[in-house]
Amino acid sequence: MSAERHPRLLPVAEEARVTPIELFFDLVFVFSLTQVTTLMADDLTGRGVLRGLLVLALLWWCWVGYAWLGNVVQAEEGLGRAAMFTAMAAMFVMALAVPEAFDDRPGGLAGPVVVAFAYLSVRLLHLAMFWLAARTEDDRALRGQLFRFMPSLFGSTTVLLIASQLHGTAQTLTWVGVLIVDYVGVILGGASGWRLRSASHFAERHGLIVIVALGESIVAIGVGVAHFAISWPILVGAVLGLAVAACVWWAYFDVVSIVAERELRQLQGEERARMARDAYSYLHLPMVAGIALLALGIEQVLVNVGETSNGELTEPLAALPLGALYGGVALFLFAHAAFKYRTWRHVTVRRLVVAVLLLVLFPAAMELPGLGALGLLATVMVAMIATEAVRYSEVREQIRHEDAGPEAHGAHQAESPASPS
Repeated sequence: MSAERHPRLLPVAEEARVTPIELFFDLVFVFSLTQVTTLMADDLTGRGVLRGLLVLALLWWCWVGYAWLGNVVQAEEGLGRAAMFTAMAAMFVMALAVPEAFDDRPGGLAGPVVVAFAYLSVRLLHLAMFWLAARTEDDRALRGQLFRFMPSLFGSTTVLLIASQLHGTAQTLTWVGVLIVDYVGVILGGASGWRLRSASHFAERHGLIVIVALGESIVAIGVGVAHFAISWPILVGAVLGLAVAACVWWAYFDVVSIVAERELRQLQGEERARMARDAYSYLHLPMVAGIALLALGIEQVLVNVGETSNGELTEPLAALPLGALYGGVALFLFAHAAFKYRTWRHVTVRRLVVAVLLLVLFPAAMELPGLGALGLLATVMVAMIATEAVRYSEVREQIRHEDAGPEAHGAHQAESPASPS
C-alpha cells in the first residue's frame, strides 16, 4: 500500500463518471422534489402551483452549482467529499423548510428566513470550493469568472431575505425577482472562465436527475392511492400513469441525450461551457418542472379514481390538476425540443406538434372522467413514441450502437433530415 497522500483537491478527468457520493447528494434533491409536490398539492390554486415552481427553481440552482463543481473537483476525494456532505446538510435543511417557504407556521423558527440562510450557505460553500480550485491551479480566468458571479449570489440572497418579510402577492413577486437576479446574473457574467472538464460526467449527471424527477412521478402514483382499497380502476390508473412516465423517459434517453453528450464532447473551452450552461443548467429546469407538474397531476388523478372507484367513474378532474397533467408533459416536450436544438441544431417538429396537441386537447379532456383524461394522455404519448420508433428504427440503431467516442461524431448528421424526433 502506498503511503502517498492525495492533495486536498483533485481535478476531474475527461472520461469521469458520476460518483456514489453525487448519487447520495441527489437523494436530498429527491426529498426536495417531494416537498415541492406536497407544497403544490396542499394549495391547489394558481398561486400555490406558481410558488411550488419558484421553490423548485431555487432548489434546482443549488443542485446545478454542485453539478458544475463535481465536474471540476473530484467529489469523493479530500475537500470535495467534505463539501458535498456539508452542502447536503444545508440543502436538507432548506428542503425541510419548503412547506414554510412562504407562510411561516406558528412557533419555532421563521421558515422563510431559514430557507434564505440555508440557500446562502449552499451557495457560499459552492463559491468557496471553486475559489480554492482556482487558487490551487492558479487559474486566473476562473477567479475572474467567480468575481463576476458574486453579485448574483449575494443579490439573490438579499432579495430572498426581503421576501421573507413580505406576504401575499408582494412576497411571490419578490421571489420572482430572486430568480431573475440569479438566472440572468449568471448569463450576464458570461462563461469564459467556467470549466467543464468532462462532458460524459456532466451529461450523465443531468440524465440521472431526470430519472430522479421521473421517480417522483412514480412515487406520486403510490401516494395517490395509499389510503384507498385496491381496485381495478386504481390498477388501470396506475398503469396509465406509469406508461406516461415511461414515454417521457423514452423521449429523453432513447436518442437525444446520447447525441447531445457527443456534441458536448466535441467542444472545448468557453464554447463547451456555454452549451453546458444553456442546454443543461437552464433547459433542464423546465424539463424537471414539467415532470414535477406531471407527478402532481398523476397523484390527483389517482386520488380522483380512489374516491370514486366504488361508484360511477364519471367525475372529471378539476381544471388545475388537469392543467398540471397535460401542461407538464407539454412543458417537458417544448423544453426537450429546445434542448435538442441547442445541442445539435435540429428542430423536433413531431414533438412540438404533440406538445401543441396536448394543449388543444385540454378542453376536451376537461369533459372526460379523470381516468379517461389520463388514458387520452397516455394514448397520445404512446402513439408518439411508437411512430418514432418505427419511422426512425434504422437511424436509432445506428446512433444507439455506434462508438460513443469523438471519432463517432457526425454519424447522425448524414441523416439529419430524417433524424429521430
